[in-house]
Amino acid sequence: MLVTSLLLLPPCRYQQAHFFSKKRTTRELSPPPRVVVLEMKDRPPPSNGGVYVPPHQRLRSVVTVPNYSSPAAAVPPVHTISRATRYDAVLNPRHSPQQQDNPQKQQQQPQQQSQLNTREYECSSEDGYDPEPDWSLPPGALPMDNVDEWKRKLAMLLRSKDKQELISREKKDKRDFEQIAALASKMGLYSQVYSKVVVFSKVPLPNYRFDLDDKRPQREVSLPLGLLRKVEAHIEDYLSHKPRFNETFGNSFSRSSSSGSIATDEGLFEQPEPLASSRSMMEKILKRRSLQLREQQQAWQESLQGKKMLEFRRSLPAYKERDALLTAISQNQVIIISGQTGCGKTTQIPQYILESEIDSGNGALCNIICTQPRRISAISVSERVASERGEKLGESVGYKVRLEGVKGKDTHLLFCTTGILLRRLLVDRNLKGVTHVIVDEIHERGMNEDFLLIVLKDLLPRRTELKLILMSATLDAELFSSYFGGAPIVRIPGFTYPVQTYFLEDILEMSGYKLTPYNQIDDYGQEKMWKMGKQAPRKRKSQIASAVEDALGAADFEDYSPQTRESLSCWNPDCIGFNLIEYILCHICENERPGAVLVFMTGWDDISSLKDKLQTHPVLGDPTRVLLLACHGSMATSEQRLIFDEPADGVRKIVLATNIAETSITINDVVFVLDCGKAKETSYDALNNTPCLLPSWISKVSAQQRRGRAGRVQPGECYHLYPRCVYDAFAEYQLPEILRTPLQSLCLQIKSLKLGSISEFLSRALQSPELLAVQNAIDYLKIIGALDENENLTLLGRYLSMLPVEPKLGKMLILGAILNCLDPILTIVAGLSVRDPFLTPFDKKDLAEAAKSQFSRDYSDHLALVRAYEGWKDAEINFGGYDYCWKNFLSVQSMKAIDALRKDFFSLLRDTGLPDGHTSTSTAWNRDEHLIRAIICYGLYPGICSVVNNEKSSSLKTMEDGQVLLYSNSVNARESQIPYPWLAFNEKIKVKSVFLRDSTAVSDSMVLLFGGSIVRGDMDGHLKMLGGYLEFFMNLSVVEMYETIKRLLDELIQDKLANPRMDIKGHHELFSAVRLLLAEDKSYGRFIFGRQALIPAKVSVASTTQPNLATSRTESGPGGDNSKSQLQTLVTRAGYAAPTYKTKQLRNGQFRATVEFNGMQIMGQACNNKKSAEKDAAAEALQWLMGGNQPGQGYINQMSMLLKKSKKDHH
Repeated sequence: MLVTSLLLLPPCRYQQAHFFSKKRTTRELSPPPRVVVLEMKDRPPPSNGGVYVPPHQRLRSVVTVPNYSSPAAAVPPVHTISRATRYDAVLNPRHSPQQQDNPQKQQQQPQQQSQLNTREYECSSEDGYDPEPDWSLPPGALPMDNVDEWKRKLAMLLRSKDKQELISREKKDKRDFEQIAALASKMGLYSQVYSKVVVFSKVPLPNYRFDLDDKRPQREVSLPLGLLRKVEAHIEDYLSHKPRFNETFGNSFSRSSSSGSIATDEGLFEQPEPLASSRSMMEKILKRRSLQLREQQQAWQESLQGKKMLEFRRSLPAYKERDALLTAISQNQVIIISGQTGCGKTTQIPQYILESEIDSGNGALCNIICTQPRRISAISVSERVASERGEKLGESVGYKVRLEGVKGKDTHLLFCTTGILLRRLLVDRNLKGVTHVIVDEIHERGMNEDFLLIVLKDLLPRRTELKLILMSATLDAELFSSYFGGAPIVRIPGFTYPVQTYFLEDILEMSGYKLTPYNQIDDYGQEKMWKMGKQAPRKRKSQIASAVEDALGAADFEDYSPQTRESLSCWNPDCIGFNLIEYILCHICENERPGAVLVFMTGWDDISSLKDKLQTHPVLGDPTRVLLLACHGSMATSEQRLIFDEPADGVRKIVLATNIAETSITINDVVFVLDCGKAKETSYDALNNTPCLLPSWISKVSAQQRRGRAGRVQPGECYHLYPRCVYDAFAEYQLPEILRTPLQSLCLQIKSLKLGSISEFLSRALQSPELLAVQNAIDYLKIIGALDENENLTLLGRYLSMLPVEPKLGKMLILGAILNCLDPILTIVAGLSVRDPFLTPFDKKDLAEAAKSQFSRDYSDHLALVRAYEGWKDAEINFGGYDYCWKNFLSVQSMKAIDALRKDFFSLLRDTGLPDGHTSTSTAWNRDEHLIRAIICYGLYPGICSVVNNEKSSSLKTMEDGQVLLYSNSVNARESQIPYPWLAFNEKIKVKSVFLRDSTAVSDSMVLLFGGSIVRGDMDGHLKMLGGYLEFFMNLSVVEMYETIKRLLDELIQDKLANPRMDIKGHHELFSAVRLLLAEDKSYGRFIFGRQALIPAKVSVASTTQPNLATSRTESGPGGDNSKSQLQTLVTRAGYAAPTYKTKQLRNGQFRATVEFNGMQIMGQACNNKKSAEKDAAAEALQWLMGGNQPGQGYINQMSMLLKKSKKDHH
């Protein structure tokens, strides 16, 4: 969720801020404070004064998550809103339209908020309505009777303990929504418009509610009768010979699983060596090893190279604090080290500990684990430390990251990513044998780091001898100290050379460069024209621009020239500034002293596009003068290491990097830094359950870190490509990842480590995520079957916790192994874990799309990936892999990463025993594309999107977002129509709209059999999934068939999980039925809209003897009572407007009509003339409404009364 941060201006800027605050036009709850608050809308409220506040003292959300699982539950059962919840909800710009237009409400202080909520509770008391608060609108805003009426309704809503919202379908209410919403907002209520419905609620409202969508797709399923009989025959045969299993779950699972092997992660942590028969013997062995280590260390320190290295190390600021650090570590279980940039803390402090233990004769017992947030940091730091110790990597110093590592039996200092240490905790909760844990770069507040701190805090009382050292260049030291009970803080001054800093106004003033609205638009190439269009001036400002609008309005540039002021007036915060970067780089290369240049960009698109642009420049693109490199987290390690190499004489190195280069890694020859001031940051909108990936402004700490990169080895220069006033408005620290990302994987880890209640455990975090985000994650894990209703880990959940992938990808791997279809699933899961291998160079877009199209002939991004990998693998046999990738516009690095991950995943699955040991059997169904689609659906569910094909395009809807779009690089985005009713998608991201990534088209049978649980609806032939969002209508016999197969399939999966060595050959008939159904379901059904799943009333035998209208749906009955008149009678008696008809002539000359009433659209069959087509559409509507009963006059009357009652209840 994007959260707002409130930043107080320094006193010297109060008067400037007052100038631009007048531009706000808001409805205020109270007079604005004298101190104007600058908003950075992607930042959190300040932490509690840098002091950890225990959970029981925090103001936390107490919200029951809305449950829209049934029509009766349209009103969310939310009981109480705490002050903190209300405050967070007001800060969320997505909750409702009036909140987005009401920034003053977002600036309320806690005291004012407390008053607001007290008023709300008073209004909700049994004593009645408090008439004192002035909730009236300005005169003339609405007729007085309307104001009084809505004031009365909303006041009654506040008083009611049962009702949580008011729903209105009145046109006048939608017309006057803004004014009514203003009234509701003053009363502390929330409001939202959903198509033809307006809602006023006590709790924040999401952007979309499927229960209020009259055009929500409902699916009418149709299967050929012959297919149904064949499938039933297979099932009958299977049930008559169904295998029986006597193995029990507990014993079988414990025998076959190898969780220890999985958690050791390919030998990262070897199993403990067998103890010697005698304790004294073991002590002698350890003493001998310790002596050997001490002799080796002394020999190195006394050598010529060792002395030179020691001399260098003693010049670092950290050396002056060496004794104090070691004393603090020996006397305290936890210490906090705040070391400024350049002090040497990352490389030196782990060495000080190891050297001290070796010198004291305890080297063999010393076992230090030092975590790094990124793999490149772990690798580069370990190489540096090994070099300083005069050793080869893998002796006393090693590293371990995903897929690779160097570690020996005598390794006593291991650098690894945080995730690797968490993996060890799965099987070794006490970290047996570990003496010191160092968590570096703790200020970055990654989710794994915050999670690790909670676990370690719980571990410390059990392991009193374990030492914990937290380190960072810049951190809120007091916050961490208070979290660990007042742990001591050791501060190490840094050593950096002076850095000359230039902000945008300084750059423009010195260079004379002139900004215009046009030379700021960044060139992303033809395939990303939409990104260029977003940079054009527009009325509605982006989040990036609006976040600094006030700061720019208050800034004083009087000391600068008119040309500079004019340039600043048209500066576009949304742009990176490719042209300006090119200009500065050219100036540095032609006029400045030697030294590398580090350019901080937001993401891969910016890096690759800027690199392409610079390579066409006569100077910057000349390889004899410039070495142009990129550094991104998704790149292969070998590519990342190139940034550390020194270029040839006379060649200037330019590195384009993301924030990966801010800390931990040091590029020794960097002298110049260019900082765009932004970073790609994932936020999480818990209310709409949607991740958002947007550029956002960095924090002040990050800006200082970037600046410091220029002064590590000599005096440097830093060019900030934004004004100083924007920097002053930055948040102090970055928002912790745990507060801005979905928590499914984290919650699964919590349960796998047996850490108790998820909510209670996360409440002990340094900064707890909101309860709604936690509940969303728990609900997701329940939907996919990883947790049961009591939040306990299921059998499937235990397997998922063993796999180092997202739960949805783990589900795919598990089912692929069970169904002997593992090979393509390995490729898909590995491909979704790395950067997209399909490349689209801007100058060869057409060729790249043509190359990709040869892999994508069946409406699936995932199957296209499988074919691309298989082709590359075949080419690799003849050493033609590079040529294959070149011809097909594929990334060689991504292909190699996929290949390595496949092996890793297969090794982990093999340890579980799930794959069949016989190769011929385990790969039997690798080519069954229908089964592959079903497995993809099994993993990605509930990521299901409906596909309603119109004449020229397809309309897509999801449960939580309504209308969505496909990313342009999806193979399905190029299709005007998709001949499947559903898409299973891997990820959705909100940029401006919600976009789906990596989708596969699936049939009704795939969703019903391989999706989540299905329940019977309110009438025969009605099935529901996802709490009623997915609705299916079909014959009762088809319902029973689906329910039987799904039950048998689920039982088989559970049996296999409990008995991994179980042979599934005896279930051949069940698999035959499943595969036949998947292959022959051609999606003959159709989508319908607005069908009411009403239970038909019981009618007496006499009343059912109506004239038989089955002879023709287009002929009139007795007395001219045709279907059109019957439908009109039914609808108008219920109080709705008369039905309307739209008729289109088809290419074959026939006509097809659509009838619309009460927001429903129902299409009839093709007929020979327009009149008959309208009658057929009316007959179709009657048949749906009557639930198959004959539409006689008596039943018409009964249904009219039902509809009329339904309408009254809804209003």
